[in-house]
Amino acid sequence: MFKKLSDKNRKRLHRKIHIRKSVYGTAERPRLTVYKSGRNLYAQVINDDEGRTLAAISTLEKDFITLKANVESATKLGEALGSRLKEKNITKVVFDRNGYLYHGVVKALADATRSAGIVF
Repeated sequence: MFKKLSDKNRKRLHRKIHIRKSVYGTAERPRLTVYKSGRNLYAQVINDDEGRTLAAISTLEKDFITLKANVESATKLGEALGSRLKEKNITKVVFDRNGYLYHGVVKALADATRSAGIVF
């Protein structure tokens, strides 16, 4: 399954599988997952019980199209995501770093979402 992936991506996917064994989103505490590509950032809030995405944000949206995949952009995305979650009355989430290290862009997005009032 992981044979054609680079070593870096293969290791990330193994970490992702290991993390997802214990991280699960419910209606009371949905899962906030982060994905980063070379150019863009994506974040989704997912209810795993129903398999539904409750909220999503990315640098591809027209309000954030000028942002890139860096720490400053992640901070702005995290603040905007926090306000979207407040509008939907979601105050608690489970953070899924998706196999990435909790450092840099992932940490900036998480900290900004926390500062907007969302509890991890």
